[in-house]
Amino acid sequence: QNPKTSAIVKQLVAEGNAGELQKYFGSRMEFGTAGLRAAMGAGISHMNDLTVIQTTQGFCRYLEKNFSDLKKRGVVIGFDARAHPPSGGSSKRFARLAANTFISQGVPVYLFSDITPTPFVPYTVTHLKLCAGIMVTASHNPKQDNGYKVYWENGAQIISPHDKGISEAIVENQEPWPQAWDDKLVDSSLLLHDPYATISKDYFKDIQKHCFHRNINKETKLKFVHTSVHGVGHKFVQLAFKAFDLSPPFAVPEQKDPDPEFPTVKYPNPEEGKGVLTLSFALAEKDGAKIVLANDPDADRLAVAEKQESGEWKVFSGNELGALLGWWIFTCWKNQNQDACAIKDVYMLSSTVSSKILRAIALKEGFHFEETLTGFKWMGNRAKQLMDQGKAVLFAFEEAIGYMCCPAVLDKDGVSAAVIAAEMASFLATKNLSLTQQLKAVYDEYGFHITKASYFICHDPKIIEQLFENLRNYEGKNTYPKFCGRFKVSGVRDLTTGYDSSQPDQKAILPTSKSSQMITFTFANGGVATMRTSGTEPKIKYYSELCAPPGNSDVEQLKKELDELVNALEKHFFQPEKNNLQRKTE
Repeated sequence: QNPKTSAIVKQLVAEGNAGELQKYFGSRMEFGTAGLRAAMGAGISHMNDLTVIQTTQGFCRYLEKNFSDLKKRGVVIGFDARAHPPSGGSSKRFARLAANTFISQGVPVYLFSDITPTPFVPYTVTHLKLCAGIMVTASHNPKQDNGYKVYWENGAQIISPHDKGISEAIVENQEPWPQAWDDKLVDSSLLLHDPYATISKDYFKDIQKHCFHRNINKETKLKFVHTSVHGVGHKFVQLAFKAFDLSPPFAVPEQKDPDPEFPTVKYPNPEEGKGVLTLSFALAEKDGAKIVLANDPDADRLAVAEKQESGEWKVFSGNELGALLGWWIFTCWKNQNQDACAIKDVYMLSSTVSSKILRAIALKEGFHFEETLTGFKWMGNRAKQLMDQGKAVLFAFEEAIGYMCCPAVLDKDGVSAAVIAAEMASFLATKNLSLTQQLKAVYDEYGFHITKASYFICHDPKIIEQLFENLRNYEGKNTYPKFCGRFKVSGVRDLTTGYDSSQPDQKAILPTSKSSQMITFTFANGGVATMRTSGTEPKIKYYSELCAPPGNSDVEQLKKELDELVNALEKHFFQPEKNNLQRKTE
């Protein structure tokens, strides 16, 4: 019933444009563990009023089956600032339609009255003991995209088998229920609650438990610049700084207000490095700030840059910031906990494609480190399991600039990470240390961990599958490579097939998934390289790392060795020319 998407379809029918209609109606969006993610527009392959209604109807039926007290506890729904005028779609509109669907079935809905960061949804699920949460966001995707992200009652993103169960329920509930389109009904319903004020207050109270140097924060001369890259983060990072008694960061004026057009950047993704931070650097130069903090548009990720002595800016990789935050959070914990026995219940997590620096810190300091599959859904669920066993999960991170610094949010959170990074920098400044110097100190103490990651673009799933099959049958059937150029392979773990050469029974410990490709090679020189397909983009990604024991301080030599390993990986395992792969362009 949306006049705009209706008109688009009618126009295509009138033109007899079968090709475009096939694109719109050829296949339904897949509902996976990450929920939905697609461009806004007409048809069942896009995010629009109808597909959001259908998805929510399926989700509602699935929740009714799983929770006898759904009508007592209810769900939370949040949204970012995305909008797509040509199709009339927007995050707020989708959130209201979703709320309307639940309310029509007698389910209480906690619908935020305004935009919020993604972490507010998992926080609310846990804080108000709700059955589930929905966040309407496409995070840092291009402007035409939107998404529908789902959290379970434990406050973590859903994992299998829920994705399958919800997906089946969507297919069974495609016809919109009576009044499905009339989202004005929610405004007069007694089942509608607005958690905005309470949650804002309680969230900032909870993150204050992670503020350990209030006096330093009050007096620091260090200046910060913050950008929310046209997303939702501005107001919340300002409030977080206030909660920690830090002077507010300078906000990049052209980027601080939400704008679904993202006019000043090519991609609204701080992971893309310096291009997204150009305006931040200019403001920092003008105001004499040394540190830039950048959130992605839904404020669940954080990038940090620091001005060097040379005047150049260094953008920390996700792994480098993970090393710094891991060191900092453990140091703060150690200062609060003098009891030597407490450490045996302390855990840190990171995903299998992230740097192993936390493992090195854990080994030396005596706490536990675990790695999970890629993505915060795995770290959030594992953290909850550990917390339920009485363990303390201090920190979790992934190399894609995602950090979980507070156990109150079982997902990545760019708001708490920004203010904790600012406190860390303020503390280090009292010792005349920069973040860059402290990073080197961490590597000196626990061993250098040099990482290099990139990707190739490939739009042909057959080529991708063939590439991975070739690696599994490298020198005859069921044999993996023994060398990559001059580098000897000492171990192989294939999480698509479940093979792991390092285990006594040759079976991998981490869960395996036949639907995605992922192989990790360990090399005799201490190098590790993982090749995997992306769940949301036509990419084959690789992640490589060289871990040196403490005391090996010839960084340039290590970098050279890793560069050579990566070149060999590209040449022998990817074979970009033969497979017609497109390189990542800066």
